[in-house]
Amino acid sequence: MAPEVAVAICSLIGTLVGSLAGIMTANKLTTYRIEQLEEKVKKHNNLVERMVVVEQSTKSAHHRLDELFEEREGH
Repeated sequence: MAPEVAVAICSLIGTLVGSLAGIMTANKLTTYRIEQLEEKVKKHNNLVERMVVVEQSTKSAHHRLDELFEEREGH
């Protein structure tokens, strides 16, 4: 086997290994970042759900206060 062919084969193998390692590392990083974003979305959705409950409670309290003021002014 000619030395040039051996060098070319070694270069090909090195290139393939390096490319695969880079792809795997990028994939791990992408997966990690997606997981972090999913956690942030879960926290945000939880906050939104809690705020809906607070808004409903506040609305109910305002209606009750309006009723009490109307009763007081009516007497």
